[in-house]
Amino acid sequence: MKILHFFITKIFLKRWILVLSMVALLFLANSLSFIAARSIISTFQGYQDVAVFNQEGNFIANLDPDHEAKFDKIDVKDTQKLYDYLNDNYTYAFQADGFGAVLDNEHDMELSFSYINEDAYRINQYELSEGNDLYFDYQVDENQIPVLVGAGLASTYPVGSTIETMDPVTQRVVNLNVQGVLEKNTHRSNFYAPDSKNYFNFAILLPVNEQFIQRAGLDLHVNGLMDLVLLDSTKEEAADLNEYVQENIGLKLNFFSQQENFDYFEAYYANSIKIICAITFVLLVILVGLATWTTLTSVRLMIKEFTINLLVGLSYSKLRTIFYSYFGMLFSVILAVLFIVIAFNRYGYWIRKDAVFATYGLFGLISMDWLALLMVLLINLMIGLTIVELTLRKIKRIPISVGVLQ
Repeated sequence: MKILHFFITKIFLKRWILVLSMVALLFLANSLSFIAARSIISTFQGYQDVAVFNQEGNFIANLDPDHEAKFDKIDVKDTQKLYDYLNDNYTYAFQADGFGAVLDNEHDMELSFSYINEDAYRINQYELSEGNDLYFDYQVDENQIPVLVGAGLASTYPVGSTIETMDPVTQRVVNLNVQGVLEKNTHRSNFYAPDSKNYFNFAILLPVNEQFIQRAGLDLHVNGLMDLVLLDSTKEEAADLNEYVQENIGLKLNFFSQQENFDYFEAYYANSIKIICAITFVLLVILVGLATWTTLTSVRLMIKEFTINLLVGLSYSKLRTIFYSYFGMLFSVILAVLFIVIAFNRYGYWIRKDAVFATYGLFGLISMDWLALLMVLLINLMIGLTIVELTLRKIKRIPISVGVLQ
């Protein structure tokens, strides 16, 4: 311990400005590595989530970005005619998220309603922690509407309970019967950006049938079109629907297969990841060079004391152990700070009552966070190994006679 204290205070921390610069570079490199790693993991999970839609004959709608949409000109009677046309001529998956509602819950979160039809529910196969699956053959005016609730609402609204609330899309008071509870961190990945997710921990999943669509307002009708998935269809049938939509409500939709969405996403995503990785690599090279140069400079400044330690029994194997101990402690501190920043960021969603991104996990971190941190740890191990071995190789080249003469 005494020799370790000597090296830390007299050699490693000899030049504070350089040490602080190295720490700043290390934290920045770790942060960028974490961002890249988590993004890649999140994208991989997103690909798995939406792979169920990546089938021949499935076409996903989105609003044409080059077309000027005049939403104020759209009438609910026209959108209702559109959905009647859809029901008569197509099989489609429908899901619309993000309709806010205020309901009492122990976390005081603003809840979100997610509306889903039977085909979308069958394809997604959301897992439940308790209760039963949704059913869709209910009568809107006569029966309670079966719903699933997110894990964050399970204690307030357990299975079998009834929720009386104003439905945000029909603007009517409805009675909802809780059928089941979704697994923690159940989410929906974006068709066009699989790394982006909406979490359902504080959501109510409500089944949509034809009768419900007839009573829904313009918001649900229009938002439902943005992620509409035609099933067992063809390009020609998708083009016919697009033409019908343009003629009747004035919106122009694009219909792409999920593979086409993947290809479009990868075109810009790959470039973003390449830029982050390039910046991180440059920072790591600078970091290795700075750490090696700083340590060597400090050793040269303390060559007399360093030589004395060599002469009284300090071996290069012990020196290697000291170097690994120092950089191990340094990297551990940086990783701990990064962990705190990530945990605080996750906790921030709870503080801001952001129901769409509030998640459950060990110390607030979810699985993709832990995997990304593990990758950062592996990168740090490689950096530490490079710095220590490179520094020792250069130290061995310093003639011991220089220290003896001093």
